[in-house]
Parts: sequence; structure tokens; C-alpha cells
Amino acid sequence: MDRHVYQDLSLTLAQHPSETEQRLMIRILAYVLQFQERLEFTKGLCADDEPEVWLKNYSDEIELWVELGLPEEKRLKKACNRAKSVVLYTYGENNQPIWWQKNQQKLASYHNLSVISLPYEATAQLANMVSRAMTLTITIQDGEIWLSDEQTSVHIVPQQLK
Repeated sequence: MDRHVYQDLSLTLAQHPSETEQRLMIRILAYVLQFQERLEFTKGLCADDEPEVWLKNYSDEIELWVELGLPEEKRLKKACNRAKSVVLYTYGENNQPIWWQKNQQKLASYHNLSVISLPYEATAQLANMVSRAMTLTITIQDGEIWLSDEQTSVHIVPQQLK
């Protein structure tokens, strides 16, 4: 609702053996939050030089690079140099504030970087929603997210750090 995007999407995702169900759901959430035509999932954890989600223009230039987790500053610098816009969704229990305190000053100079913190309690609940064939409804209004399946509804209030 915030961006006036109303879509029915059918997505097929592969879960990397080392990927948690929480992270898989955060990938879906990041995709939906950044959705626009030509946005696509990448090889993700299988490729060190690719983000989780990206948008490339017709000249194969990276318009949008979407990263997840608490990456090293070096990786974000590389992303900011390669893409016009970079969005990082941080998540994790107790370690987000420590990571942000450590990296905040360095990241301030990256003008094409946005950092959004996802609350651990809410994203941990997303893992319980994973099934082989999921039907999810995601509503984004006034910066707040409601993600629901047939049994569960999770309310997520992201915090814009940068």
C-alpha cells in the first residue's frame, strides 16, 4: 500500500543447505519490500560476488543490490561501487546493535546505501511459516509490515538505521 504495488507473484526459491528457514523468509520479505519489474533472486549464498536480490537494467548494470545479514564493511563497499543503490536488511539476535555500532561511521560515507534493521523476535516467527508450498499475504502500510499465511500473522516494524 505504501508504494501502491499490488501483485500476485508466484516464486520458486531454492534453500541453500546452510540457509536457515528464517533467512529464507527474510529473502522473500526483502524481495517484496524492494519489488519492481525485473527484480530477481541471485545465486545468493552460492556466489560470493552477488547479492541476495538484484535489479539489472537492459545494459546489465546493477541498479539495485539487496544484501542480508551483518556483512563486513568491505563487502558493502564493493556493493556500493558496483550498484547505483544498495539496501541492507540486518537481522539476528542481540548482534545487530553491536554490528551497527562497529560499522556506522564507515558506512556513513556510502551515500547510495540504506540500512534497515529487522527485529529478531518478528523474523524468528517467520521461520515457522516455511512449508514446501506457501501462500503468503504481505501488506506494507505506514512503514509497517504484516506477513500472513493460512494460520499465522506476523507484524514487523523495520527500523531505518541509514
